[in-house]
Amino acid sequence: MSQEKYGLLRTFRGLFEGKPYLHRKSNLGDLVASQLYEDLIAINKSAKLVERVQRHERVVNVRNVMIGKPARRGDGTFGELVPAAVAVIEKGMLVARGPIATIEIGAETKILAKAMIKQIDRVMSDLINQVTQFKRGSGNPICVAFVGINFAEQYVSFEGRKRWPTDGKKYKHPIQEAVQAEQRRMIKRGQRLTNSKSYDSEPLTRSHIPSNGSTSR
Repeated sequence: MSQEKYGLLRTFRGLFEGKPYLHRKSNLGDLVASQLYEDLIAINKSAKLVERVQRHERVVNVRNVMIGKPARRGDGTFGELVPAAVAVIEKGMLVARGPIATIEIGAETKILAKAMIKQIDRVMSDLINQVTQFKRGSGNPICVAFVGINFAEQYVSFEGRKRWPTDGKKYKHPIQEAVQAEQRRMIKRGQRLTNSKSYDSEPLTRSHIPSNGSTSR
Protein backbone atom coordinates (compact mmCIF):
# COMPACT_ATOMS: atom_id res chain seq x y z
CA MET A 1 0.00 0.00 0.00
CA SER A 2 1.54 3.28 -1.10
CA GLN A 3 1.48 6.37 1.10
CA GLU A 4 -1.16 7.96 -1.14
CA LYS A 5 -3.55 5.11 -0.43
CA TYR A 6 -3.54 5.48 3.34
CA GLY A 7 -6.94 6.77 4.39
CA LEU A 8 -5.40 8.56 7.35
CA LEU A 9 -3.09 10.64 5.17
CA ARG A 10 -5.81 11.34 2.60
CA THR A 11 -8.15 12.51 5.35
CA PHE A 12 -5.43 14.66 6.92
CA ARG A 13 -4.66 16.32 3.59
CA GLY A 14 -8.37 16.83 3.02
CA LEU A 15 -8.59 19.11 6.06
CA PHE A 16 -6.82 21.91 4.21
CA GLU A 17 -6.18 21.04 0.57
CA GLY A 18 -8.14 23.35 -1.70
CA LYS A 19 -10.06 24.91 1.18
CA PRO A 20 -9.55 26.85 4.43
CA TYR A 21 -8.39 24.83 7.42
CA LEU A 22 -11.11 25.29 10.05
CA HIS A 23 -9.08 24.79 13.21
CA ARG A 24 -12.04 25.53 15.48
CA LYS A 25 -14.01 22.57 14.15
CA SER A 26 -13.84 20.06 16.98
CA ASN A 27 -14.40 16.84 15.04
CA LEU A 28 -11.48 17.17 12.62
CA GLY A 29 -9.17 15.17 14.88
CA ASP A 30 -11.80 12.44 15.09
CA LEU A 31 -11.96 12.21 11.31
CA VAL A 32 -8.20 11.75 11.02
CA ALA A 33 -7.72 9.39 13.95
CA SER A 34 -10.61 7.11 12.97
CA GLN A 35 -8.84 6.36 9.69
CA LEU A 36 -6.00 4.69 11.61
CA TYR A 37 -8.22 1.70 12.27
CA GLU A 38 -9.47 1.59 8.69
CA ASP A 39 -5.86 1.45 7.50
CA LEU A 40 -4.96 -1.27 10.00
CA ILE A 41 -7.69 -3.48 8.58
CA ALA A 42 -6.92 -2.57 4.96
CA ILE A 43 -3.24 -3.53 5.20
CA ASN A 44 -4.33 -6.89 6.67
CA LYS A 45 -1.25 -7.62 8.77
CA SER A 46 -3.17 -9.33 11.60
CA ALA A 47 -5.69 -12.03 10.79
CA LYS A 48 -6.93 -12.01 14.39
CA LEU A 49 -7.56 -8.24 14.32
CA VAL A 50 -9.42 -8.46 11.00
CA GLU A 51 -11.54 -11.35 12.27
CA ARG A 52 -12.51 -9.51 15.45
CA VAL A 53 -13.41 -6.38 13.51
CA GLN A 54 -15.47 -8.35 10.99
CA ARG A 55 -17.33 -10.03 13.86
CA HIS A 56 -17.90 -6.59 15.44
CA GLU A 57 -16.11 -7.69 18.57
CA ARG A 58 -13.80 -4.69 18.18
CA VAL A 59 -15.14 -1.26 17.25
CA VAL A 60 -14.25 2.41 17.12
CA ASN A 61 -15.81 4.31 19.98
CA VAL A 62 -18.00 7.12 18.68
CA ARG A 63 -17.81 9.00 21.99
CA ASN A 64 -14.11 8.24 22.63
CA VAL A 65 -14.65 7.22 26.26
CA MET A 66 -15.07 3.88 28.02
CA ILE A 67 -18.41 3.03 29.51
CA GLY A 68 -18.32 3.87 33.21
CA LYS A 69 -14.92 5.60 32.93
CA PRO A 70 -15.27 9.38 32.61
CA ALA A 71 -12.12 10.91 31.12
CA ARG A 72 -10.81 13.57 28.78
CA ARG A 73 -11.83 12.47 25.30
CA GLY A 74 -9.27 11.50 22.73
CA ASP A 75 -9.70 11.77 18.99
CA GLY A 76 -10.14 8.07 18.35
CA THR A 77 -10.42 5.04 20.60
CA PHE A 78 -10.66 1.39 19.62
CA GLY A 79 -11.50 -1.58 21.77
CA GLU A 80 -13.88 -4.36 22.76
CA LEU A 81 -17.57 -3.72 22.14
CA VAL A 82 -19.64 -3.48 25.32
CA PRO A 83 -21.57 -6.74 25.85
CA ALA A 84 -25.17 -6.56 24.57
CA ALA A 85 -24.40 -3.31 22.70
CA VAL A 86 -25.15 -3.14 18.98
CA ALA A 87 -22.34 -2.16 16.63
CA VAL A 88 -23.22 0.49 14.05
CA ILE A 89 -21.98 -0.07 10.51
CA GLU A 90 -21.36 3.12 8.53
CA LYS A 91 -21.39 3.05 4.75
CA GLY A 92 -17.91 2.76 3.28
CA MET A 93 -16.24 1.97 6.62
CA LEU A 94 -14.53 -1.31 7.49
CA VAL A 95 -14.64 -0.83 11.26
CA ALA A 96 -18.02 -0.57 12.99
CA ARG A 97 -18.83 2.05 15.62
CA GLY A 98 -20.06 1.48 19.15
CA PRO A 99 -19.41 1.89 22.89
CA ILE A 100 -16.32 0.12 24.19
CA ALA A 101 -15.58 -1.64 27.45
CA THR A 102 -11.81 -1.35 27.14
CA ILE A 103 -9.41 0.91 25.26
CA GLU A 104 -6.92 -1.15 23.27
CA ILE A 105 -5.73 1.67 20.99
CA GLY A 106 -6.07 5.38 21.63
CA ALA A 107 -5.22 8.09 19.11
CA GLU A 108 -4.93 11.87 19.31
CA THR A 109 -4.45 14.39 16.49
CA LYS A 110 -2.77 17.78 16.85
CA ILE A 111 -2.14 20.26 14.04
CA LEU A 112 0.14 23.27 14.47
CA ALA A 113 -0.79 25.74 11.76
CA LYS A 114 0.61 29.08 13.03
CA ALA A 115 2.08 30.62 16.21
CA MET A 116 3.58 27.18 16.68
CA ILE A 117 6.28 28.03 19.22
CA LYS A 118 3.64 29.47 21.54
CA GLN A 119 1.64 26.27 21.28
CA ILE A 120 4.15 23.44 21.17
CA ASP A 121 4.61 23.01 24.94
CA ARG A 122 0.85 23.00 25.52
CA VAL A 123 0.33 20.54 22.67
CA MET A 124 2.93 18.12 24.01
CA SER A 125 1.49 18.42 27.52
CA ASP A 126 -1.96 17.66 26.11
CA LEU A 127 -0.59 14.53 24.45
CA ILE A 128 1.08 13.38 27.65
CA ASN A 129 -2.12 13.95 29.60
CA GLN A 130 -4.12 12.11 26.97
CA VAL A 131 -1.92 9.04 27.35
CA THR A 132 -2.68 9.10 31.07
CA GLN A 133 -6.38 9.22 30.31
CA PHE A 134 -6.16 6.34 27.84
CA LYS A 135 -4.46 4.26 30.52
CA ARG A 136 -6.99 4.99 33.27
CA GLY A 137 -8.82 1.76 32.49
CA SER A 138 -7.44 -1.74 32.72
CA GLY A 139 -4.85 -3.04 30.28
CA ASN A 140 -1.98 -1.36 28.48
CA PRO A 141 -3.38 0.42 25.42
CA ILE A 142 -1.31 1.36 22.40
CA CYS A 143 -1.20 5.18 22.36
CA VAL A 144 -0.74 6.96 19.04
CA ALA A 145 -0.31 10.67 18.28
CA PHE A 146 -0.42 12.44 14.93
CA VAL A 147 1.24 15.87 15.01
CA GLY A 148 1.10 18.05 11.92
CA ILE A 149 3.58 20.93 11.61
CA ASN A 150 3.04 23.62 9.00
CA PHE A 151 6.01 24.35 6.71
CA ALA A 152 4.17 26.79 4.42
CA GLU A 153 5.97 29.99 3.40
CA GLN A 154 2.79 31.98 4.08
CA TYR A 155 -0.45 31.12 5.79
CA VAL A 156 -3.95 32.55 6.26
CA SER A 157 -6.06 31.41 9.19
CA PHE A 158 -9.80 31.94 9.43
CA GLU A 159 -12.04 32.95 12.33
CA GLY A 160 -15.54 32.95 10.90
CA ARG A 161 -15.37 35.33 7.94
CA LYS A 162 -12.25 37.10 9.17
CA ARG A 163 -8.89 36.26 7.61
CA TRP A 164 -5.62 36.42 9.56
CA PRO A 165 -2.64 36.30 7.18
CA THR A 166 0.90 35.89 8.45
CA ASP A 167 3.22 38.83 7.71
CA GLY A 168 6.62 37.48 8.72
CA LYS A 169 6.98 40.08 11.49
CA LYS A 170 4.31 40.30 14.18
CA TYR A 171 2.66 37.17 12.80
CA LYS A 172 5.47 34.90 11.69
CA HIS A 173 5.17 32.75 8.60
CA PRO A 174 4.97 29.03 9.46
CA ILE A 175 8.28 28.29 7.74
CA GLN A 176 9.99 30.68 10.21
CA GLU A 177 8.95 28.51 13.16
CA ALA A 178 8.51 25.04 11.70
CA VAL A 179 12.03 23.69 12.19
CA GLN A 180 12.20 24.89 15.80
CA ALA A 181 8.74 23.50 16.52
CA GLU A 182 9.71 20.13 15.10
CA GLN A 183 12.96 20.10 17.08
CA ARG A 184 11.13 20.85 20.31
CA ARG A 185 8.61 18.14 19.54
CA MET A 186 11.43 15.66 18.93
CA ILE A 187 13.10 16.59 22.22
CA LYS A 188 9.91 16.01 24.16
CA ARG A 189 8.78 12.87 22.36
CA GLY A 190 9.23 9.58 24.12
CA GLN A 191 9.35 11.05 27.63
CA ARG A 192 5.88 9.74 28.45
CA LEU A 193 4.34 9.25 25.02
CA THR A 194 5.25 5.58 24.74
CA ASN A 195 4.01 2.32 26.19
CA SER A 196 7.55 1.34 27.16
CA LYS A 197 11.08 2.68 26.88
CA SER A 198 11.71 0.31 24.00
CA TYR A 199 9.09 1.85 21.71
CA ASP A 200 9.66 5.49 20.92
CA SER A 201 7.09 7.58 19.08
CA GLU A 202 7.82 8.20 15.41
CA PRO A 203 6.42 10.90 13.12
CA LEU A 204 4.02 9.53 10.50
CA THR A 205 4.85 12.18 7.92
CA ARG A 206 5.95 15.79 7.69
CA SER A 207 2.92 17.93 6.95
CA HIS A 208 3.10 20.69 4.38
CA ILE A 209 -0.04 22.76 4.88
CA PRO A 210 -0.70 25.20 2.02
CA SER A 211 -1.23 28.86 2.81
CA ASN A 212 -4.20 29.59 0.57
CA GLY A 213 -5.90 26.32 -0.20
CA SER A 214 -3.55 25.38 -3.03
CA THR A 215 -2.02 21.97 -3.36
CA SER A 216 0.62 21.34 -0.72
CA ARG A 217 4.17 20.85 -1.82
